Amino acid sequence: MCVTAVESRPAGVIGTSQSPSRRPVGARVMAFVALTKPRIIELLLITTVPVMFLAQQGVPDLGLVLLTCLGGYLSAGGANALNMYIDRDIDALMDRTSQRPLVTGMVSPRECLAFGITLAVVSTLLFGLTVNWLSAWLALGALLFYVVVYTMVLKRRTSQNIVWGGIAGCMPVLIGWSAVTDSLSWAPVVLFLVMFFWTPPHYWPLSMKVREDYARVGVPMLPVIASNKVVAKQIVLYSWVMVAVSLLLTPLGYTGWFYTTVALAAGGWWLWEAHSLQNRAKAETTGGKLKEMRLFHWSITYVSLLFVAVAVDPFLR
Repeated sequence: MCVTAVESRPAGVIGTSQSPSRRPVGARVMAFVALTKPRIIELLLITTVPVMFLAQQGVPDLGLVLLTCLGGYLSAGGANALNMYIDRDIDALMDRTSQRPLVTGMVSPRECLAFGITLAVVSTLLFGLTVNWLSAWLALGALLFYVVVYTMVLKRRTSQNIVWGGIAGCMPVLIGWSAVTDSLSWAPVVLFLVMFFWTPPHYWPLSMKVREDYARVGVPMLPVIASNKVVAKQIVLYSWVMVAVSLLLTPLGYTGWFYTTVALAAGGWWLWEAHSLQNRAKAETTGGKLKEMRLFHWSITYVSLLFVAVAVDPFLR
């Protein structure tokens, strides 16, 4: 799908008469940090560290945890910087991305590209030399999948972009497990699938909220090309599968009563919110009364609670 040609909004640009390298040092540092999308990476680390506790069946080596988190941050940060480099044309046209460093001119495209590639190389070497090479290749694979498959191939071409593109965001659970065991097992695969089915119903409510942004630039997020009823139905379907998959860890012998209790309670509340959104969509509720962001915010709480339970459960068995 071709991106719709629309004039950039001047408000999204600081000004180009001054070279980015001559801007205030503090602002420039913060701009490079912003390229890594720290708030998104926080969520990735929330799914990485608890899996290390599960793999260790106790407290993993803290030095290993720090190295894994640092490597994960650098790898995901590199992927996010390269994503911003590729998407700088549409970022300038969307309200929610109009203040990103490339749009404002705080960082030049060449600097962003070099920054992203550097983080990719450094993170891979850090993982390989201090953790293990399995974790290094998994992290590099996630980075390449996000940049090439999602950003370059899927995002502007199909409404299934976030479904398959979300695979990159599922990889931290595999990385966390492999960092401890230098191998993979069914437990991280189950949690990988939880995150896979979590991603669409997590992101589609936000896409419903900013539908006009995506429509303006021709990105076919599902809410752009389908009605709220259709989107809400898909959210409910993915939610049920996600909750069902989350309960597999216990019968497989990896978790006990504590994780199961949290998964049932948090999953039950998620399904309540998902069905409530579907009921509002069926009633053709629009605007603020649709309350689609309730599920988006709860989705972050849900994944935090679930993975805290993953970390705590080994101590209660």
